[in-house]
Amino acid sequence: MVLEILSAWMIANPKLSIILVSLVVAVFISIINYFFMPRERIKELKEIQKACQIKLKDAKGDVKKMNEINKQMLECSGEMMKHSFKPMLVTFIPIIIVFTFIRGVYVQTDIGSTWIWWYIVSSIIFSMILRKIFKLP
Repeated sequence: MVLEILSAWMIANPKLSIILVSLVVAVFISIINYFFMPRERIKELKEIQKACQIKLKDAKGDVKKMNEINKQMLECSGEMMKHSFKPMLVTFIPIIIVFTFIRGVYVQTDIGSTWIWWYIVSSIIFSMILRKIFKLP
C-alpha cells in the first residue's frame, strides 16, 4: 500500500522524487559513516598523507627516500580503506534494495533513461553538504 502510493508519487514527480531519494540515501550513508568511522584517526591519516606529499616534492631526486615516502603513503591509504569498509558493508544491502526499487519506478517516467545521472549529481551535492554538517573527513 505505502509502496504503491510512493511509486505513484514518484512517477508523477520524477525529478523532485529522485532528488529527494538521493537526499535520503546521502543522509543514511552520512549517519552510518558518522557512527562507524573513526573520524579522528582518518583526519590523522590525511594529515600524514599531506605531509608525505610535501616530503615527496622535496625529495624529487632521491629515489630511495621517495620509495620510503610512497610506502608510508600506501600504508595510510590501506588503513583509510580498512576504516571505510565497515560502513560500506552496513549500507550496501539497503542501497541495493533502494536502487532496485527506484530503477523499476523511473523506467515508467520521462527521466527513465537519465534518472541515474539525476541521482549522481544530486547525491554528490548532498554528500558534500552533509560531510560538512557531520564533520566527516
